[in-house]
Amino acid sequence: MFEAKAIVQNEAGIHCRPSAILVKEGGVYPGEILVTAESGSCTLTSALQCIVLGLEKGAEVVIQVTGPDEEVFCKKLVDLFEYHFDFPPQE
Repeated sequence: MFEAKAIVQNEAGIHCRPSAILVKEGGVYPGEILVTAESGSCTLTSALQCIVLGLEKGAEVVIQVTGPDEEVFCKKLVDLFEYHFDFPPQE
């Protein structure tokens, strides 16, 4: 198992569109994924599960991945949780 933390950076938090992207990425992984936040946890098998966590900008999540290339895949998920989906970083 590989575990990493991510801080949500998107101004609007993890809403429908980011949740759908996270679930799409999680769906291709043959191992297990668990995302845990202060508000609960989900397995990235449903966008609704992700939305229900209520992840706003600044929320911390812990991502646990178990399976092949778990470190690489976990880091990919960290990048997605920290991505500015609606508001690209200001220069």
